[in-house]
Amino acid sequence: MASPLVLLTPAVAFALGFPKVRDEFGVIFGSVALISAVAAPLVGLVTSLVARRQRARRRFIVMGAVSSVPVLFFLVFGVLYTECPDGQHC
Repeated sequence: MASPLVLLTPAVAFALGFPKVRDEFGVIFGSVALISAVAAPLVGLVTSLVARRQRARRRFIVMGAVSSVPVLFFLVFGVLYTECPDGQHC
């Protein structure tokens, strides 16, 4: 649940006038948020598979699908989109 908060903290720090905070902690906070968004549904799914709990398995599959949307946005706009220089059509 803290994943979006951790992901947005560097952007909020930059907006408040602390660019050094964003530079120093942006990569760390971003990677922690992405790992936690991926790890929680994965661990829950594996646990539900081992325990053979069908309803829990469905919930963790939905949780993984919902968690993948912010991860994809971060990868597209945070990594791929920034590699394209302004005015260029990548």
